[in-house]
Amino acid sequence: MIFTFLDEQLANIELSEQVRQRAMEKAKEGYVMALLEVGEISSGRAAKILGISRLEMIDRMHKWGISVFDDSQDLQEFRQEVEQAELRLNQSI
Repeated sequence: MIFTFLDEQLANIELSEQVRQRAMEKAKEGYVMALLEVGEISSGRAAKILGISRLEMIDRMHKWGISVFDDSQDLQEFRQEVEQAELRLNQSI
């Protein structure tokens, strides 16, 4: 993926390669976290893209204010999911 900034104010700033690389890493993380927040990618895929563990991904999600759980579900939908998971678990025993 290629990031292009068409902002003259950003284009005119002279940066060392180290600072430029750090800024690009932060931009990539922001992009991935935005995709995760709107549900376009999973936390597992986000972790893979960023090259980090799932545990570190959960920590970053917390820092970005992104819930680990699917907040779009209401309580009834969540209960149904739990019941289905319990049924599957009991069937495999």
